[in-house]
Amino acid sequence: MPAPVSNRGFGPARHAELALLLEVAGTPKPGNVDRRHDLSDLHFEHFLTGAVGSAEGLRLAEEGASVGEAFETAVEGMGKQGGGNTQFGCLLLLVPLVKAAATGDLSPGGGRTVVEQTTIDDAVSFYRAFEHVDVAVGDPPEDAHELDVRRGSNAESALRERELTLYDVMVLSAERDANAREWTDGFARSFRAAASILDDEGPVTDRVARAFIDLLTEEPDTLVVTNHGEEVARDVMTRAAEVSDRDDAEALADEFVAEGINPGTTADIVCAATFIALEKGVRL
Repeated sequence: MPAPVSNRGFGPARHAELALLLEVAGTPKPGNVDRRHDLSDLHFEHFLTGAVGSAEGLRLAEEGASVGEAFETAVEGMGKQGGGNTQFGCLLLLVPLVKAAATGDLSPGGGRTVVEQTTIDDAVSFYRAFEHVDVAVGDPPEDAHELDVRRGSNAESALRERELTLYDVMVLSAERDANAREWTDGFARSFRAAASILDDEGPVTDRVARAFIDLLTEEPDTLVVTNHGEEVARDVMTRAAEVSDRDDAEALADEFVAEGINPGTTADIVCAATFIALEKGVRL
């Protein structure tokens, strides 16, 4: 296995846990919990606890466990705090990237290889993970109600009957879910954002916050679409594009919190990007 680029002595699982911590510490990330902003029912401490709780699942991913087993274990551990869902989407991206890094191929191709090798059992574990924490998701297509992730383990028979792997499930979801598109596109946005974090200057938490704003301008955030609709999500993009400095970002953060707008999917992708940047040797 090639030597890691980072000289911290951390393996991929520890870097993934650190990425979860750095992502929530980055500020301001308008509409999201960070070290200076809480939501009414979701606080900074919940994210810190969720990051630590996910460590066992991330370790399993590094050690070669299946994506589904590692992901469900990470989600179950993440959910052992008082806020509910903190990092479900982050973990969906981190687990395959940790596995790719552990094989020495943290690249778009390496990530694609990991996800394309997932199995039906991985899909079942993914659905079962929804029983550990309440996740905001949109309705499934009209012809796929039996595959609604909110059914949890009750969807197992449909998954096995259709012989759907976890990668197949992501393909079905990619049109309407940005995290699923990361799976099917070789984690393209995650790697681009990682490059921007590596090329940027200053504290990594500041770089993460700036990368978040840049990502927010690119496409409608899936969670905002789910909670508020497409029109609001596009308005979020426009308002993010108008941010020119930290003061603008702070003002937008206050506005989004007041309006109940939480671009959580964008936070998931910047978390994955932070992990990649850590593995590639970003200095701390």
